[in-house]
Amino acid sequence: MAEHRVLPFRATLSVKLALVLFGAVAAALLIVYLMMVPRLEDRLVNAKIRDVRSAAVPVRDQIRRQNGAVVGTEDAVSASASNLNGRVVYFSRVESTLVPAADSNPLRGDSVTGDPVALEATAYGYVVAGRVRRDGREYAEAATPVSDESVVLLVAPLDDALANVRLVRRSLVIAGLVALLAAAAAAYFAAYGLTRRLRKLEAAADRIAAGDFSEPVATGGDDEIADLAREFDLMRIRLADLDRVRREFIANASHELRTPLFSLGGFLELMDDEDLDPETRREFLAETRMQVERLTRLATDLLDLSRLDAGQLRVEKGTIDLAESARTLTEEFRAVAETSGHPLAAAGGDPVSAVGDAERVLQIGRALVENALRHTPEGTPIEVRTTQENGRAVLEVEDEGPGIPAWEQERVFERFYRSPGGQASGSGLGLSIAAVLASRMGRRLDVDSKPGRTVFRLELPAAGAAIPRENADRVQPQPV
Repeated sequence: MAEHRVLPFRATLSVKLALVLFGAVAAALLIVYLMMVPRLEDRLVNAKIRDVRSAAVPVRDQIRRQNGAVVGTEDAVSASASNLNGRVVYFSRVESTLVPAADSNPLRGDSVTGDPVALEATAYGYVVAGRVRRDGREYAEAATPVSDESVVLLVAPLDDALANVRLVRRSLVIAGLVALLAAAAAAYFAAYGLTRRLRKLEAAADRIAAGDFSEPVATGGDDEIADLAREFDLMRIRLADLDRVRREFIANASHELRTPLFSLGGFLELMDDEDLDPETRREFLAETRMQVERLTRLATDLLDLSRLDAGQLRVEKGTIDLAESARTLTEEFRAVAETSGHPLAAAGGDPVSAVGDAERVLQIGRALVENALRHTPEGTPIEVRTTQENGRAVLEVEDEGPGIPAWEQERVFERFYRSPGGQASGSGLGLSIAAVLASRMGRRLDVDSKPGRTVFRLELPAAGAAIPRENADRVQPQPV
């Protein structure tokens, strides 16, 4: 037979909130009960005892006026009991025992012979009052000595007072139970509405964890949960963008790696032909070398990009001379520029001090100069220029090529982007990495282009100038 597993009880948030409110209301009602009922009972009982005590002295004086007359004493006892709406007993002391000499209710079955209030009044010789329980009932009593040999006891039942207390107690209990049930129900339904919205967030989290970013996250309302849902939806949008970038990166990287590898395989297969003449073999070797260099550049760019995304590429900040960086760039690319017929020069010889990372500035400059050499026709002049303006140090790479269309200028910093019809020798990552490095140094990389003039501009804080906080850079790092 199949074995059934018994799942442990899991208290939902609705139940927990209902129990919390139930406990709070119950505690409040208990406090009210403990503060109200005993105090009410004490007040009613003490009021009755005061009434009995205040009536004791007139009864004593009335009995004294009878001078021991039995009939008169009995009449006084009966009249006092009628006024008191209770019982009056006149005791005579025989040795150490109190014996009833006159009783307003001689037929009662309960015995008052050993009444503690009467005994205490006899012993101490003054009025004594108190609460006495006898034969299952409670009484308010007062006793006062009439003479050395007698005492009068006044007894008033507490039934009415205690009945009022019981009525209040019962009403409080019933009202408390109703309040508790109403509070528990209200708390449960309120918590159910709350948890229903939380379950929507839970379902959205499950969808996002499964990779489904299509459905917006919304719970309704205008409270903290709604704020959480909005932040959750912003996270969904960011994750969707990251997922899109990741898929595009994988697809583009696979394509970029596959193209040179396919070319290398073809060239190696052709070079295996024994009838291949030396000149063609040299051409194939040159092409193979170019593809290897392309793979090397791509691998380097991918490594830099992954290190940037992982936050492992440190960007130092120190004082650098942009003019010296411009001269270094022109010297590095002079041979390549001459080979491709591009006049390359550095403009501005005065030092331009900036705050940044010298190595990263050179890396950005190399990407800009290499981009200009690759994407402009032979013979196009290229100039590396440095200036200082308004507390900023600027490095510009300008060429006189055909320019970049306005709709394309925003895309040149995207990963793996190439201009339509452009050469396929680059990795499509150089400008993207340059833009990220610029943003890591607190500034941005801009492009301004029109036919006959394209300028890539890197702005850095000038040394000694305050570094203002600006809005987010136009070109942001794109995590993989």
